[in-house]
Amino acid sequence: MTTNSHIPVDSTIDSGCYAREQIHSRDRLIAWSHRRRFSTALMLGRQFAGQRLLDYGCGDGTFLGLLMSGSAKPSGAMGAEIHQDMVDDLRVRFAGYAGLNFTRTDELCRAEESHRYDGIFCMEVLEHVVDWQPLLGEFERLLKPGGRLVVSTPIEIGLPLLVKQAVRRVAGWRGIGHYPGTTGYTPLELGKSVLASSTQHIERPIFTRPDGSLFYDHKGFNWKVLKVALADRFNVVRTLTSPVSWLGPQASTQVWFIAQTESAR
Repeated sequence: MTTNSHIPVDSTIDSGCYAREQIHSRDRLIAWSHRRRFSTALMLGRQFAGQRLLDYGCGDGTFLGLLMSGSAKPSGAMGAEIHQDMVDDLRVRFAGYAGLNFTRTDELCRAEESHRYDGIFCMEVLEHVVDWQPLLGEFERLLKPGGRLVVSTPIEIGLPLLVKQAVRRVAGWRGIGHYPGTTGYTPLELGKSVLASSTQHIERPIFTRPDGSLFYDHKGFNWKVLKVALADRFNVVRTLTSPVSWLGPQASTQVWFIAQTESAR
């Protein structure tokens, strides 16, 4: 598998809701961007060949399904999601994938999960988390000494935000996916977001799920603030972007952090 926009899939992966809405989106730009994102994830995932990997917030299992279908795959992979019905669906859909298992995120608190994983992926999750610190602490506990954490988040500041808002609006008009997918900005908020630095630039709206838990949408997310929080707990050894890595975060839609536990310094 290469880091181009071609993503080999099968019927199991194709049946996932995110695969249908992202990889196979009717909007070609959205589909291309997400295919490049998964290509980047697979490129980074190959470093865990023969090791144990956790995908925290695995969604419909697209990434793990693709990774476990390749030649450089982990010896075992665990996907974690918050709701039991999602876990049940994943277990049924991926029953034929050897070495691939799924669990609820709250079941990761068990003592036997501590220091179990060589690597953790957390993709397109942390932008929705109201308080990062408890979760980053959990990642430290779950990783083996010297383990690596791979985080991806959307870029929602700078010039990419203007492009994204335009694409979201057009996709929303066309009834595609979950777009526009983010609370609207006032002109002042949009200006502050384009010029944002490494401090939080606007107030982020908080929403409540039916179970009472709190979450953010994409509005106001600042990847630079997250990078500072990651650096407080981990050694951030590499930062890259997608869909085109050489363009950097000034002209990309996702940013990736590769970090190691303190003991690996």
